[in-house]
Amino acid sequence: MLLEGLQLPLTTPFYPDGRLNLAKLEHNAARYSKTPVAGLVALSDSGEPTMLSDDETRDVLRSVSDASAPSKVLMAGVSRDSVAGTLDLAEAAAKFRYDAVLVKQPTFFRTRAPGIDAKALLTYFRLVADRSPLPVVLYSTASERGGSLPVEMVIELAGHPQIVGLLDSGDGQGRWKAIKDGTAGLKREATVTAVFAAVTGRMKPGSENGAEGLVLADALTDGAAALAITPAKIVVKTRKKSVGFQMLAGRTSGMLEALQGGAVGAMPAFAASAPQVCYEVLAAWKDGDEGLANEKQVRLEGVAKRVEEELGVAGIKFGSDLNGYFGGRPRLPLLPLTGEERAEIEALMQGLRN
Repeated sequence: MLLEGLQLPLTTPFYPDGRLNLAKLEHNAARYSKTPVAGLVALSDSGEPTMLSDDETRDVLRSVSDASAPSKVLMAGVSRDSVAGTLDLAEAAAKFRYDAVLVKQPTFFRTRAPGIDAKALLTYFRLVADRSPLPVVLYSTASERGGSLPVEMVIELAGHPQIVGLLDSGDGQGRWKAIKDGTAGLKREATVTAVFAAVTGRMKPGSENGAEGLVLADALTDGAAALAITPAKIVVKTRKKSVGFQMLAGRTSGMLEALQGGAVGAMPAFAASAPQVCYEVLAAWKDGDEGLANEKQVRLEGVAKRVEEELGVAGIKFGSDLNGYFGGRPRLPLLPLTGEERAEIEALMQGLRN
């Protein structure tokens, strides 16, 4: 699966009483699909995955898949503390035709000293990758204590044929280059369109027998004679593209640094608030204009640091509200922004409306 470009992490909308608001989630997925992002990510950290039951998680995965444009790559956060729990959600993601799953280390490994549980952690990721019906993207979160995966472990896991990439929010170009150098020998192929865009699972035929979406003729004519016509299939011309181990930047402030270190794209939480301006950094870099990419990155950094890193989910959701997406309140015990914080973010984002 090709992971290049901006992968946008969706927030999860709730009603004021805390119930899951699937209608607004579908509205957001459909509207984000009209932006130049390469893909949508359900239930990353900014999607409040730990706040949802397993049934709610499946409802979110289904709604995002139903509402998203077929051309957008879909990734699902499926991490659970057990191998069985993670695989159960990976199966659900495959059922809803996602393209890859995000998997982070179990919570109890993050409270211990680095290296103590290395063997158990490697076993966890390998077992998940062995049995997952979808490609696995490692999820390394430096913002959480103990959440960042060691470089040596990432390189070792990258050799697994089902582990195709890494989402990393760590700092330092050295870390990116070390992983790039350590995985340089890995060569894989991704199916792409004629213009080298990703071919997603939802762009392929919907069922083995080709009858998905058909309606019986009798149902339309009260039993009278009728001609049943099979809808025309959309044929997508494809080709193969050679890709290595694909890395994605997990923070807005580190996008350009990650790209310089070998990343192929980014998945910053702030993209849910301002997808266009985040995309412009990657677009300028892809066009070979590093100066413009740096200029656009600098423009974002102050706002993103406050919204994404300091105010977190509540800040990202309010930023989404400002740009016409539905953010709303986070689920308790997370608290919404105060009036003063809302005014501050509104002022900071005045020039980032899109």
